Amino acid sequence: MSNAGHPSRQPPLVYKDFPFHISATTPTSSHYNHITVMGVFPQVYDTPAAVPPARLFKAMTLDFHNLFPKLVDSIHSIEFTQGNGAPGTIKKITTIEAGEESKYVLHRVDAIDEGSFMYNFSIIDGSGLPETLEKISFESQLVEGSNGGTIRKVHAKYFTKGEAVLTEEELKANQAKIQGLVKLVEGYLLANPHY
Repeated sequence: MSNAGHPSRQPPLVYKDFPFHISATTPTSSHYNHITVMGVFPQVYDTPAAVPPARLFKAMTLDFHNLFPKLVDSIHSIEFTQGNGAPGTIKKITTIEAGEESKYVLHRVDAIDEGSFMYNFSIIDGSGLPETLEKISFESQLVEGSNGGTIRKVHAKYFTKGEAVLTEEELKANQAKIQGLVKLVEGYLLANPHY
């Protein structure tokens, strides 16, 4: 009798489109399987914008530190704490919500390619990063959309601490915030065609 199919003899399963680390074991004294899910919660979405990729990339990536404090009321400041915008750069984003203490997150540039409008970054630390998260990584690319517009493609990964989980509602709320920022920048660029 072969044990090749026995769960305790199989390597952990990793699915390309479901990148949770899943391991299964069967205790000898029980008939129940134990499944452990490590915390990587992926999210993929697209956001259309009615401005060309080059303009959106400039505003959302290259001039992010100047533009966002002007457009987003809750962003108090964005300062470079390390680097000059290249990979490895760390920016401190300080926010102040009405009636709350100021919070900050550290935004690390992981990769940037102006030619292909690609920008990857991670939120790696700070009082504004929920305690249940180790970090959040974003891979984003701008591609040409219809009528001279843009589609911003995002692949986000939320890395949780321990056995913390993110609900579908939390993921959707985070997506809505990020897509809202794209729409805010889109509105600014449409109102300021010479920017």
